Amino acid sequence: MNAPDKVTRSFAFRRDRQASWRRLERTLTAAESHGLGSLTEKDLLELPTLHRAALSALSAARAISLDQALLAYLESLAARSHACVHGVRGRPLTALLRFLRESFPRAVRAHGAAVAFATAILALGVVTGFAVTATHPEYYDSIVPPGLAQGRDPSASTEDLREGLYSDGDLVDALALFASFLFQHNAQIGILCFALGFAAGIPVLWLLFTNGLTLGAMSALHHGHGLALEWWAWVLPHGVPELLAIALCGAAGLMQGHALLLPERLARAESLRRIGVPAATIVLGAVALLAIAALIEGFFRQLVHSVAIRTSVAAGMFILVTAYFAFAGRRER
Repeated sequence: MNAPDKVTRSFAFRRDRQASWRRLERTLTAAESHGLGSLTEKDLLELPTLHRAALSALSAARAISLDQALLAYLESLAARSHACVHGVRGRPLTALLRFLRESFPRAVRAHGAAVAFATAILALGVVTGFAVTATHPEYYDSIVPPGLAQGRDPSASTEDLREGLYSDGDLVDALALFASFLFQHNAQIGILCFALGFAAGIPVLWLLFTNGLTLGAMSALHHGHGLALEWWAWVLPHGVPELLAIALCGAAGLMQGHALLLPERLARAESLRRIGVPAATIVLGAVALLAIAALIEGFFRQLVHSVAIRTSVAAGMFILVTAYFAFAGRRER
């Protein structure tokens, strides 16, 4: 190949791929200057793809013997991107702390609209269940499954309902088993919300609504017997993280449904791929919240019977969760 032909082919090769190289170079410069944590979600998703494109271009450039300046540039670009994509892995504990400190709260804030919508559907279920049971107690049994009610129904006396809010906490082994069961049960509900997103999100709405419906119906039952304070002191210490976790899983499912129905000029597979990372991040964080809720429900609620302490813990949990999602991961980039 003579020199003019080589220059022409090198120019054409660069022209067709230069936009991708420039995007990769900008991303690498930001990561090298401020760390991978400074990259946006879009940059992080594109980085492996741009890295593979640079490696492919380098391989092709070597095969057709393009000019040395272009080869040197691509070799440098590929080496830099390799360091970012396949750099030294941190310890598992470090990765977990970074996930909880940065990735999880950022993903929730970035998709706050979906979280707010899922929370609204859950709240609508609570209000509906409360209103229906308060005005038509005969519908209670059709809203609350017998296995969940466990005798807490309109036929129960006030003393029976009050007794159900306080239980013996002597058997620690039994409590540990109960906490494990609660975590598995609630995690299954949350993951089901996430998985049903692939069905265009419609079943997610129903699952969120029916969960709220059950809580609303049981709340109306206790309110009707004058046990409102005891009931909410019993529910909210574990209910704050648990209900939030279910709403987060529902939000992740709705995100997938939105990506499937409204791909925004993208192929549906590509739209789902792009939303998959933040949706999975939200679900993994929600599972951590469910584990906290299970420990509170399985141990604290059974061992601590003071309404004042239960109420204080519920308020503290609400403040802690609110502050976490408002401020965690907001370090200056």
